[in-house]
Amino acid sequence: MAVETCLPTQALAPRLAPWILMYHSVAEEDEDPYQLTVSPERFAEQMDWLHRSGRRGVSVRELLAAQALGRESRLVGLTFDDGYADFARHAVPVLREYGFTATAYVMPDLLGAANHWDAEGPRKKLLTVEQVTELAASGWEIGSHGLGHQALSGLSPADLERQTKESRHKLEDLVGGPVTGFCYPYGSVDLPATRAVRDAGYDYACAIDHCSLTGRHALPRCYVGDRDGAWRLRAKHGRHRWREAVTGLRWAPPKAATGGWR
Repeated sequence: MAVETCLPTQALAPRLAPWILMYHSVAEEDEDPYQLTVSPERFAEQMDWLHRSGRRGVSVRELLAAQALGRESRLVGLTFDDGYADFARHAVPVLREYGFTATAYVMPDLLGAANHWDAEGPRKKLLTVEQVTELAASGWEIGSHGLGHQALSGLSPADLERQTKESRHKLEDLVGGPVTGFCYPYGSVDLPATRAVRDAGYDYACAIDHCSLTGRHALPRCYVGDRDGAWRLRAKHGRHRWREAVTGLRWAPPKAATGGWR
């Protein structure tokens, strides 16, 4: 479940954030109180629209690498929070059909379990250890979502270090390679959280909102739901561009420095 929380604390040098779509579950559900589920049919339609509009869905790792080279203009980041097992069942086959990639953010302490934190929603199985290992070996980016879906805002330094550094080490041991991406549970992020993520060695982190923390370790994303067809996705892309412009004007220093994000 995502709760948009981004606390303004400091300004960063302005630079356009790439367009990143935020998914959770791809499945058939009769009840979806948190609006986190996209049906397989709708998801296929959304990926088809991206393809027909000349865009390619990629992992955030690939997106940021392309941005560093100035080659991100037709790329869209695809992210899947919480590590639901239906990512492997319903999303991966569609993504492979179009030659897309994506990032799945998982929690090492809950692999093979279920989404207990969504008290009013349907129980959904999470990816198992074996599934995460297979996905990573097949080239899908695996990122950290903390240890057990705990909001980071307001945590003590020791707890922040545990949620960020320990989760990274556990996942790296599991996939046998570097884990460089983090995603804030519930989208809850403040300045200490961004510093903890950076200090834990992550190259980037995904949040939800545009705010004064927007940057390499608080990338804004666009929520995608089951109601989002082609025209709504186009509108959301336009809103992302508008928010980028407003955020840049609001939080830019008087004499903005050039260069990369912090």
